[in-house]
Amino acid sequence: MRSSNPVFSREGSFTRESGYAGFGTTQTPPAGGQYANNPYGNNPYGNNPYANSPYAQQPQGQAPLTDEQLAEMYNAPSAGPLATGRMTLDDVVARTAMTLLTLVAAGGLAWFALPDRNFGLAGGASLIAFVLGMVISFKRSVSPPLILLYAGLQGFALGAVTKVFNTMWPGIAIQAVLGTAAVFAAMLIAYKTGRIRVTPRYTRIGIAIAMGFVLLMLINLVASMFGADMGLRSGPLGVVVGLVGIALGAFFLSLDFAAVEEAIAHGAPQKEAWRAAFGLTLSLVWIYVEMLRLIAILRGDD
Repeated sequence: MRSSNPVFSREGSFTRESGYAGFGTTQTPPAGGQYANNPYGNNPYGNNPYANSPYAQQPQGQAPLTDEQLAEMYNAPSAGPLATGRMTLDDVVARTAMTLLTLVAAGGLAWFALPDRNFGLAGGASLIAFVLGMVISFKRSVSPPLILLYAGLQGFALGAVTKVFNTMWPGIAIQAVLGTAAVFAAMLIAYKTGRIRVTPRYTRIGIAIAMGFVLLMLINLVASMFGADMGLRSGPLGVVVGLVGIALGAFFLSLDFAAVEEAIAHGAPQKEAWRAAFGLTLSLVWIYVEMLRLIAILRGDD
């Protein structure tokens, strides 16, 4: 059966007599044939119009590359994430450190500058930080100044509140910081060792519990404004609520770790490291606040 491929359909293709696909052999043209008056004989490439193309020749004044130069180019390392502007783990660590340092500095300012029990400025800073956090969360593009401003305002509010708590329960500030660091370290180890796997089912269940928790806290806040006490932030029930709150903060951390890992694997732009830093800061602030409340309940009237 004759092939429809014009190369494979030629007689004698891939035979010893004809060479590769009929090329590389010298055939005598028949007398009076189409090559009789051809000055190039039967060479089909003798009149190649691209033979004198400037792109087919070595540039003038440039020596050809040696074997050593070609080998060096071949063995050279490929461009890394830093050269291509992609996000790396170092970028996330650096941005997160900057965000947390801003938060701690603002908290220190509130601690030393504000008088005791000054909840007015703390409440205002916390409200503005909440609004900024929502804007940053839903903003398509990453804005490092907004993230640092959020960290400053949130740190200022936390510094003022922590000072009040530390006045009532001396040493509670360092206890809350150490507790937050312990939760972060435990979650990081559990995630890196595969003890915790962020699956779609894991995420759906955690988000559902978080939404229920936030709704319950909002109801408790509204009730407290009208003088009603649901007991969610005191006594044994308050301890359970505090533990659930810390567990949710740890859950948020696992989502942050998975998001960072996925972003790096997919070559996210370097600027996205700021978004990762913002997410980690949110989770750490959540854990710290819940830790502060839980320790205050446990210490009671100490």
